Amino acid sequence: MSRDRTFNISINFVKSLDQYALAQFLSGRQTECPQDIITALDIVLRESASNKYVTVSRSFFSHQFGKMDMSGGLECWRGYFQSIRPTQMGLSLKSLNADTSATPFYKSMSILTFISGFYNERHTLTSLSDRERHEIQKALNGVRVETVHLPNVRRRYRITGITSQSAKELMFTLDETAGTKISVAQYFRTHCKYNLRHDSLPCIKAGSDSKPKYLPLEVCQIVDGQRYVKKLNEVQVSEILKVACTPPTEREGKILELVRKNNYDNDLFAKNFGIGVQPNLITVEARVLQPPRLKYHDSGAEKGCQPFGGKWSMNNKKVFRGGSVDAWACISFSRHYKNIVQDFCHEIVFACNRIGMVFNQNALIIDSGHHQRIENSIHDFVKACAKPLQLLVVILPEAKGAYGRIKKYCDTELGIVTQCCQSKHLNKPNRQYFENLALKINVKAGGCNTVLEDSVRGSIPVISEEPSIIFGADVTHPAPGEDSSSIAAVVASMDWPYVTKYKCLLSAQQRTREIIEKLYTKTDDGVPGGMIRELLFAFHKATGRKPNRIIFYRDGVSEGQFNIVLTSELDAIRRACASIQEGYLPPTTFIVVQKRHHTRLFPENTKMADRSGNILPGTVVDTKICHPNEFDFYLCSHAGIQGTSRPAHYHVLHDENNFTADQLQSLTNNLCYTYARCTRSVSIVPPAYYAHLAAFRARYYIDTGSEYASSQVSGKTRQRTATASAATTSAAPTTGLPAIPENVANVMFYC
Repeated sequence: MSRDRTFNISINFVKSLDQYALAQFLSGRQTECPQDIITALDIVLRESASNKYVTVSRSFFSHQFGKMDMSGGLECWRGYFQSIRPTQMGLSLKSLNADTSATPFYKSMSILTFISGFYNERHTLTSLSDRERHEIQKALNGVRVETVHLPNVRRRYRITGITSQSAKELMFTLDETAGTKISVAQYFRTHCKYNLRHDSLPCIKAGSDSKPKYLPLEVCQIVDGQRYVKKLNEVQVSEILKVACTPPTEREGKILELVRKNNYDNDLFAKNFGIGVQPNLITVEARVLQPPRLKYHDSGAEKGCQPFGGKWSMNNKKVFRGGSVDAWACISFSRHYKNIVQDFCHEIVFACNRIGMVFNQNALIIDSGHHQRIENSIHDFVKACAKPLQLLVVILPEAKGAYGRIKKYCDTELGIVTQCCQSKHLNKPNRQYFENLALKINVKAGGCNTVLEDSVRGSIPVISEEPSIIFGADVTHPAPGEDSSSIAAVVASMDWPYVTKYKCLLSAQQRTREIIEKLYTKTDDGVPGGMIRELLFAFHKATGRKPNRIIFYRDGVSEGQFNIVLTSELDAIRRACASIQEGYLPPTTFIVVQKRHHTRLFPENTKMADRSGNILPGTVVDTKICHPNEFDFYLCSHAGIQGTSRPAHYHVLHDENNFTADQLQSLTNNLCYTYARCTRSVSIVPPAYYAHLAAFRARYYIDTGSEYASSQVSGKTRQRTATASAATTSAAPTTGLPAIPENVANVMFYC
């Protein structure tokens, strides 16, 4: 019999929201955006969906939108994103940003079935090793489960760990007074009338350490509707891309369908607040920027080219500046393609020489079957070489985690420029594969693949007028559940007036902190240091000039962090410049690059689309859907390959170089054609792209409990910057990064 319960509810007035401030902001008469009003309107429009669907940030997911099974005990749910955004159109009925979404969820299944799927086993495991137990604990930590062993009784718990003992070995105190102890398996047998079939497996731990609760794996089922937030493996990424990547026409239709299905005009909450939504896409004006002419070496049959459709070919061309590789070697850990490694190396030699490199045809090649001792095999191999190696080509084994181990060992401990190749590519690689591989090797050997023809002529607006340095910066954070530091990467151009060669510095910092802490540092003794200062010195050493202009492309910043990142990092840039010479303050342009947004642009007709149905490369939009009174634009600089193209959003937070919109948009688009790894234009400006690649690569260097003291990766100044870092590090410890030797750090090793 249920009993009545009485609750006292208190409602307090918090704040009155006046839309006059919003109207003033949208009309340009107020600079600060009244975010509280926009948030309130957003909440109203989301309330109905929040009661019907699973909410993940600003997206909603449900089985009714469709789902797909994935490997590893996961499934991909479809859903949609929606958000009210202030634009140049005002907060009219056309300011709702809506898009389709897809994200992984835990599949509602028994824990035993999940574990079997996690290891791709057909049958339930009879025991778990310590390694497997830690892997399962990492995958399930924080997940809610419900018990199913009692009829008509479902209790829910949150997983806090996996026990090291099995259910039949794990003892707990049943009666504190009598001190009676009993095993988990025995308790379920006597008190729950349930005989465990897998009592040799460990138990789930729930509750706190002071009052733990132990549940056998077989009586627990994963509660439906829980998003998987941990890192996906390669297979799972491929699976979710099949769902997320939809052609433009299909995506456009799905967006319109979900808006009509939501029927905002009949939404009770929206009607009460006077909000309506028109179920149509807004039409915006766009321009298509012309691709730049590219310059190659005069010795080639074609000295330059005009890209078309966001791509071009290396046929009849020689790289602008070819690198030289005299001593190189190849070590293979592949088990399946041992007989064709020699042919693979011959193809590398041919491709590198064909594009204009000076590449030694004689390589030391070795097959190593001991992939369990990868580092030892490489060390012994390199030690046996007759002379120091300039390049080491490593054919990766099928072993999981080998890529990171090889990168860390070769980059930081051996100091050898490496190029890793997947063993699956040895089977039947095509000419395009070897061409791209040769381009990567060329920049790692100190060469330059191509430059903008305007840079040779000295006709790039603003940049060619005076020595200019272009920075790219990004911060990557550890995946949920990983106990490691965040990684900041900053790259800077070293070859003005060409702006194609970028030197990279890396820094470990407090986890989840978005501001780059070591842009400028100072020791207790007042000795200045930091990443900006070191890169400015490197620019002067490479060009013989101090940069008179700074363009800073910053990746990975959300709109809510704009002000704090700009204030902190622009100040660090200025202090770094002033520390070099009194009064030295070159004008700086600070641009945030965003790719994680839900704005999609669809061509109005087939004449405005490429073969994939996407908008043409070079399409730029800077009206209507942009910020009401700030300088921002959307640029799709690449050709669509799979799914719907996502334009990059560039937001100019500060500009002392007085760029016009045309000048900055053209510069950004043209730089996207100088990416070193392929003969295609890329989706975001290369310095930001390089910073992302470098930060991602540096995550392999992290070694918890490492003996390395330096968290600043550089050359001769690493000891000084390590001291500076120690003086400015917050109380939370960071995992140090090993120093990269000078010969590796001075080339584009991260490509």
